[in-house]
This record gives sequence, structure tokens and C-alpha cells, in this order.
Amino acid sequence: MANVETAEKQTVQKTQRTSGNLGRIAKYTLMKGITLLITVVIGVYLAILIANGGGYVDKMREGQIREQVSLQLAGNPEMAYLSQAEREQIYEQTVQIRIRQVGLDQPFMVRSFRYLWNGLTLNLGKAEYLLSDSGSRQVRNILGERLTPTLLLMASGQMLLFFTSVFFALFLSRRYGSVIDRIVVAMAPTSAAPAWFYGIFLILIFAALLGWLPFGGMIDAPPPQNPWLRAVSVLKHMVLPVGAIVLSSIFLTSYYWRTFFLIYSSEDYVDMAKAKGLSDRAIERRYVLRPTLPTIITSFALTLIGLWTGAIVLETVFGWPGIGRLTQSAINMFDTPVIVGTVVIYAYLLALTVFLLDIIYALVDPRVKLGGGEK
Repeated sequence: MANVETAEKQTVQKTQRTSGNLGRIAKYTLMKGITLLITVVIGVYLAILIANGGGYVDKMREGQIREQVSLQLAGNPEMAYLSQAEREQIYEQTVQIRIRQVGLDQPFMVRSFRYLWNGLTLNLGKAEYLLSDSGSRQVRNILGERLTPTLLLMASGQMLLFFTSVFFALFLSRRYGSVIDRIVVAMAPTSAAPAWFYGIFLILIFAALLGWLPFGGMIDAPPPQNPWLRAVSVLKHMVLPVGAIVLSSIFLTSYYWRTFFLIYSSEDYVDMAKAKGLSDRAIERRYVLRPTLPTIITSFALTLIGLWTGAIVLETVFGWPGIGRLTQSAINMFDTPVIVGTVVIYAYLLALTVFLLDIIYALVDPRVKLGGGEK
């Protein structure tokens, strides 16, 4: 009877601990999400103020409205039978109606918060100059078409960079002081150059000189009709930009992480594991790689942020039809709605990246107490 009661108490305690952990995880996730959302809102609002020039763009829009109304009334033959005062009165009334329709009659601060809400919801209306591939001028459609190529390129490059760097760093930690280790240490400063810089040289070598790979773009022209051939074409066009992403950071990240692996491999508990007869692979996985994961994730998070911010030039160099290239085109043409939309998309992507990495960091590092839980 006593054993049954003890078992029941242990089951209840285990259930309570599980519920408490889930509650702390939920609280931690909620607080991180709210913090990042506030950061995104502030960043988007500042971007709207900067893009609008403190109301300067609204003045330009008002001037465009006046010009459109003037041309419209000039083409109306009935205006010729009216006096100058009547024509001016109709002109001003029409202009004021158009201004009220777009909300330009409200104070700028009121308009700025309306722009903020429209920006956060990507309800930005029509682009002023740019078009989507389907011919739509809706900013939401333009961004929707360009978001998938950016996610495909950046996710592929980042995942390949992460796993390649981890395994290469482990390989170097086993060969500390070897020729290849010294080469990597010497090459680490080359990671100061951005990915697009290496992309230019990759294009010159593999596209211009050797002719093995395309200069840019995302797919052959005309696009293959067969889905498999279409996928192969996309992969072929991804080789150079993904290679530029990996090449720009692999030496520095491998050097950093190899150093961390060396530090942890010299700990006493690693020597104890060796004395117990554990294999080298098991020791690396349990006692070297696992405790270094929090540091690696932190380092990789900084690398990801740098890669996201460099996507604009990288996609422009390779002619990749993503958000980065769209941002460059919108800036050149001063297409304010598209500029604001791309800023919002990048804010969301960066916030999502930081959010996921922060959650992963808390899960892999037992020293991080979710939701402020006690030790």
C-alpha cells in the first residue's frame, strides 16, 4: 500500500513539473514574441518617417493630385463655358475631395500611425512605378512574388553554412596545428568581405571564363515546362549565390567554432570520458559539441543578421528576383510604398530569425531558465 502511494505521489510530482516547464516555456515564448513585436513596430515606424521625409512625400502626392485634376478638367469641354472663377472653384473642390479620399487632410502624426498600421499589415495599396511578374501593381502581390525566392536562397545558404562549418570545425579540432588548420587560420580574415564581393569573382570564374554556370537569374529562359527540369534549372542558378554565402563566412566561423571545440575538449570531464573507454565520436557528440551549442548558436545568429542585411546587394549582383533586388529597384525609382513594404518584410524576417534562435538557445542551454524559473 505504501509503495502504491509513493508511486502516485511521484507521478503527481512529475506531472506538476512537466506542467510547470510547459508554463515557463509558454511564458518565455510570449515575452520574447512581445519584445520582438515592439522592436519591429518601432523600427517600421521610424522607417515610415524616414521614407516619408517627415511629410515631404505627402506633399509630393498632393502635387500629383493637383496635376491629375488639372489635366482631367482641361480635357473636359464643358469647362470652356465657365468663367475663370468657376473653373478655379471646381478645381479646388475636386482637389479637396481627392485629398480627403486619401486622408491627406489629416495631421501628419495621425497619417503616420495609419501608415504604420497599413505597413505592418502590408496593406500598402498600389506601387507607384513597379509591377509584379503578373502585371499587378498591388504592393502585397509584388512582395509575395519576391519573398519565396529570397527565402529559398537565404535558407539554403544559411543551412549549408551552418552544417558545413560545424563539421569542418570538428574536423579542424582533431587536427590542431596541421597544415589545413594553419591555412584556415590564415584565411579567417577574408571573411571580412561580404558575400556579394565573392559573388563577383565566382561569376567571373565559373560563368564568364569557364561557362559552367549561368551569370545570374533564378531559372533558364524560357523556363522548362517539366517540373524536374525546372527544379534542376533553379538549383543550377543557386550554386553561385549559395557558394558566395558559404565562402564569405565559412573560414571565420570554422575558426571560431574550432577554437571552442578545442577549449571544451580539454576539460576534465572529457578526460574522464576517455578513461571510461568512450569512442571519439561519442565524446565529441556528448561532451564537446553539446556544451558548445549555445556559443555556436549565438555566433551563428550574428552571422545570419549580417547575411540578411547583405541580401540586397547579393541579389542585385546575381540578378536574383527576391526582396533584396526589389528593394534596390524601389530605392532607385523612389517607389515609397514598395520601400516601406520591403522594410517591413526584412523586419519580420529578422525578428523571426532572432525569435527562433533565441528559443533554440534556451532549449539547448539548461542554464537559461525559461520564464524566469528558479534553479
